[in-house]
Amino acid sequence: MKYAFIEQHRQAFSIQRMCAFLGVARSGYYAWRRRGGEPSPRRRRQALIDQRVAQAFEQAKRRSGAPRLTHDLNDAGVAICLNTVAASLRRQNLRAKAARKFKATTNSRHSLPVAPDLLEQDFSAAAPNRKWVGDITYRVPRP
Repeated sequence: MKYAFIEQHRQAFSIQRMCAFLGVARSGYYAWRRRGGEPSPRRRRQALIDQRVAQAFEQAKRRSGAPRLTHDLNDAGVAICLNTVAASLRRQNLRAKAARKFKATTNSRHSLPVAPDLLEQDFSAAAPNRKWVGDITYRVPRP
């Protein structure tokens, strides 16, 4: 961290110059020293949020984005808004897997013969288990 670097080198260089060079505020450095090198309350809260968002992301099998994760976390009793979840996902470089488009595997333009219609629309049977029928239904699977 930048503040730790400043702390290590404060005997060799002026704090004002190091803060200017590293692009941090001098007041931020002194506040860090007063806390004893501990993260700020905001950073601690972000770490807790990041942990909960990452856990929800893994439970969703890395398929849910910020809107759905926000809904899931709110349902679990965690009061959190969409922008906070989105920022946490960006900080952690977590990206949801895109759902794949359904690919139809049926080829209706073939030269193979069609199965014969053995029932010829007569579905009545003299006894049980004499006539069986089936159907193939295609539906798009949900992720």
